[in-house]
Amino acid sequence: MRILISGSTGLVGTALTSALLERGHDVVSLVRPASGRGPQNTSGQVTGISWDPLTGALDPAADGADAVVNLAGASIAGGRWNEKRKALLRNSRISATNNLVGALKGLRRPPSIFLAASAIGFYGDRGDEELEESSSPGNDFLARLCVEWEAESNRAQTFGARVATLRFGVILARHGGALPQMALPFRFGIGGRVGSGQQWISWVTLRDVVQTICFAVENDSFSGPANVVAPHPARNADFAVSLGRVLHRPAVFPTPAFALRLALGEMADALLLSSQRVTPERLAHLGYRFADPDLLPALRSVLEQSS
Repeated sequence: MRILISGSTGLVGTALTSALLERGHDVVSLVRPASGRGPQNTSGQVTGISWDPLTGALDPAADGADAVVNLAGASIAGGRWNEKRKALLRNSRISATNNLVGALKGLRRPPSIFLAASAIGFYGDRGDEELEESSSPGNDFLARLCVEWEAESNRAQTFGARVATLRFGVILARHGGALPQMALPFRFGIGGRVGSGQQWISWVTLRDVVQTICFAVENDSFSGPANVVAPHPARNADFAVSLGRVLHRPAVFPTPAFALRLALGEMADALLLSSQRVTPERLAHLGYRFADPDLLPALRSVLEQSS
């Protein structure tokens, strides 16, 4: 297949590009006009074509692609959520996806597959409730953002594409995402639970994220929303104990909720103190087998891999 990827230089996009190439696909990066060509791998197999997320202008070379994987979006944890930051988060997801879908619709031969990033933030703070893809959305900023983001992705159905929205959990990777920041206090011997520690963390390794996307590309039955999370979520306190074990550090220094709210504002509640007990029902139904289903061996696999 010829597969276009937006956000190809990010944590997921970089790993996905390598995996798709290994599976024999032709990968093309969607890059901003000023960026020129996309990232080159060691064998020179990846090229880039121009796409402007602000205007929707798309190089006609995109015509005839089989699939698009839309991973673009500013980092949720990249700064305190003031009004300017919220506007950036919305524009880099909702407006950019609207423009991309519109541009693809205008092609003579639009893609037949449209896979799009979303997040389990869709569900909001839900305590101990078990959340499946059919569960209702939350009503906080992040939940509303995900709802609108997915709605824009689903517009790709208007040109006949099979659409899947991938609700990623907390992605565990050695050199990116949340885990390095989560591990930092433990490396200094001051790690522990966050807040009450009773909130659920629905996590997934980068390896399973990439394998899930490949599975979605190649499986014609894969459509609609899908929770991309491991089958065994963990309470924050248990996650802290497991992380401490892998790093050979204690997990006895809690971070109080008030301190996080003081430092991070609204973002603290959405990303660190909220509870989302999410299950991968859609993946289970389709027969996906997780490479890393259990937390402790997953953390060991991620953190003990060579640098």
